[in-house]
Amino acid sequence: MLARSPGSIRKGRMPWQAAIACGMLACAATMPSRADEAPPDVRDRLVALTQTIMDAIGEGKPEVWQQALADDAVVTDEFGRRQDKAEAVAALHPLPPGISGSIEVRDARVRVYGDTAVIDFEDYERETYFGQQFVVRYPSTATYVRRKGDWKLVAWMDLTLPTPPPSLPVHDLPLADYPGTYRIAADHAWKVEREGDRLVFRTKAGRPAVALDPLARDVFMGGDDEKNLYVFERDAAGKVVELVERRKFNDLHLRREPAAR
Repeated sequence: MLARSPGSIRKGRMPWQAAIACGMLACAATMPSRADEAPPDVRDRLVALTQTIMDAIGEGKPEVWQQALADDAVVTDEFGRRQDKAEAVAALHPLPPGISGSIEVRDARVRVYGDTAVIDFEDYERETYFGQQFVVRYPSTATYVRRKGDWKLVAWMDLTLPTPPPSLPVHDLPLADYPGTYRIAADHAWKVEREGDRLVFRTKAGRPAVALDPLARDVFMGGDDEKNLYVFERDAAGKVVELVERRKFNDLHLRREPAAR
């Protein structure tokens, strides 16, 4: 989120603290088995508090986080990095010149388990990065515990919602080079096909086609929800011989079968 680079304001996380995790599990064990929708006053209080915490990111107000977070709080960002309270507070500072933004809490739902409340919502971020505009959406979940009459944030986690990027015009794209069968195992293969002026693939016969949106020569992005990268590898002679799906920062390799004669 809103920070030193486009579309990400929050940076820097630490490894998971086992003692904190055990404490959270012990807390969960004492919760009622079923959640109740929060009363209007509790819902309004927690939505407003969550919005204040979000506002403090763009405004660079660490004192807000110092007040709102429990001493044993854990904050996990969209990259899976974790911070304890001290690190989260220390990381907040005003945005540098040329960068501005805001985060709006949307579609919040609050459920209560005794003195514990869970709010799930969307962080809707608008950012201006040296004149360029960005919108990033983060499905988020936060857990609050009522301590001495005050609600304190004890756990926070969010992730980036993949959305279709702006299309890139890739000139002289050799679409005829890519269609074929790409095999993972003896009994499992993908079929890449050309449909008009676009490329698609199917992981199994009869399944819906997934579009391959071009980013550059031999590089595509999947048109499904995961938005994985697909790279067609060539041999020394320039012939496409392999398809690489980069999924969750791991590469899945599919060898191209020779065309039937």
